[in-house]
Amino acid sequence: MAVDVRGEGDAIVFIHGLGGTINAWTPLLPALARWRCVRLELPGAGRSTRAYALGEATPHRGQLSVATHVEAVLRVCESLALASAHFVGHSFGSIIAQHIAAQVPQRVKSIALFGATAELPAQARENLRTRARLAREQGVFEIAEAISNVSLSASSREQLPVAVGYVRESIGGQDPEGLARNCIALAEANKARHELIGCPVLIVNGDEDAITPLASARDLARQFKQCRVEVLGRCGHWPMLERPLESQRVLRDFIQSVR
Repeated sequence: MAVDVRGEGDAIVFIHGLGGTINAWTPLLPALARWRCVRLELPGAGRSTRAYALGEATPHRGQLSVATHVEAVLRVCESLALASAHFVGHSFGSIIAQHIAAQVPQRVKSIALFGATAELPAQARENLRTRARLAREQGVFEIAEAISNVSLSASSREQLPVAVGYVRESIGGQDPEGLARNCIALAEANKARHELIGCPVLIVNGDEDAITPLASARDLARQFKQCRVEVLGRCGHWPMLERPLESQRVLRDFIQSVR
């Protein structure tokens, strides 16, 4: 797996979303110099196309799921000797972070969820299965174009061409088979057992997020024992790219508040 580690201090582990890479989190790093930032690329994504989880000799024969991703993230934590950490997830990564917090609560100081969701509705699951088929049959170019058009706010599409370019390039640079397997993994993802999550939770959502709407994020917040919701204006599904300074501030302040 591709892993980038920088800094010292308490660890923050970053988990990107579908079609994401390590660099989805780059805009947040300037505010987090006092922590050890661990950014990874999930099996099948970015440069992690030879990750252990993709192997045919594995018990699941290389098929990806929330469970295999949780195992992969925890393998990275073990290799870095991280006894505990703050976990930050975006979109699909937010689901994975919730499952980690429920399964190994002793290793989780907090979770911060950007573009947060617990699980997807039936139509979204079917759309992902269709996307997996298209990735295998036609490649990822048209998928990248479609996602960049719907996942960013109107303001971002007009005023932040670098953010638009990143989303297109990140998704367009994915291995088609890896993206397909991750589409299926997300389509089959179920919500974590929220009653087992006792750590502090931060949810950061854009007010124009068409992928994980703000209303569903607020519903999710009510499932946690202690949760704070931050809403960023004129922002879509990629808060860390569309509103980097606000995202830096809310994440830094949240992690500093965790005792």
